Amino acid sequence: MQKNLHRVQFVLHSVRKHKSLSMSGTSHPADDASAEGVRERKRRETRHRIAETALRLFLAHGFEGTTLDVIATESGISRRTFFSYFKSKDDILLFSQDVHWRAIYDDLLETSPDVPPLDAVRDIMVKHMARYTTEEMVAIDAVMRSSATLQSRKQAFYAEQEQVLFSQLCEVWRQPERRTALRMVAMVSMGAMRLTTQTWNEQASPRKPMAKVLREAFESLKSEL
Repeated sequence: MQKNLHRVQFVLHSVRKHKSLSMSGTSHPADDASAEGVRERKRRETRHRIAETALRLFLAHGFEGTTLDVIATESGISRRTFFSYFKSKDDILLFSQDVHWRAIYDDLLETSPDVPPLDAVRDIMVKHMARYTTEEMVAIDAVMRSSATLQSRKQAFYAEQEQVLFSQLCEVWRQPERRTALRMVAMVSMGAMRLTTQTWNEQASPRKPMAKVLREAFESLKSEL
């Protein structure tokens, strides 16, 4: 389980730190901006600490076996303070998913526009997936499947990520005439991810690494284009 925690922490810390807020027009703008920056940083750090603690507990004791009171206690906060950061245990899992995808998009934004968009998305998705062993993916997948909220909004989640992926692609490949093609790249990439998740879950033990299944899905896609 310690390996699982390390992987989860890696994902949570891979998100680029938010930029400091711009200075206000008060009598002491630098001091006000600095104070606001410290407050925002502490809030962000606390939010990540709660999420890391909760995921560690979920992996160790199961989603249903972990209470909000235990998460709050292990995070060094009160139950009331917990609700200042998350609405529920489901909200923590949604946050961790959001962090994972933001890390992918951060890498995408650093891609050279000389690289074919579909290849760039494939390589980045596979790279992030390869950071997890099959054992770790099984443990994390079990936690995610324990969330009724995640299961009920799975289709909506993929649709949301498809839109975000498209907007990120347009940031790298800026030519207006490429937008239709980029939208298709976003659609087929998220389709490959959905198919990979389904295929991987249907595999009998021992399962292939999910990163390998994902790469095979992209290869099958390119062979038909």
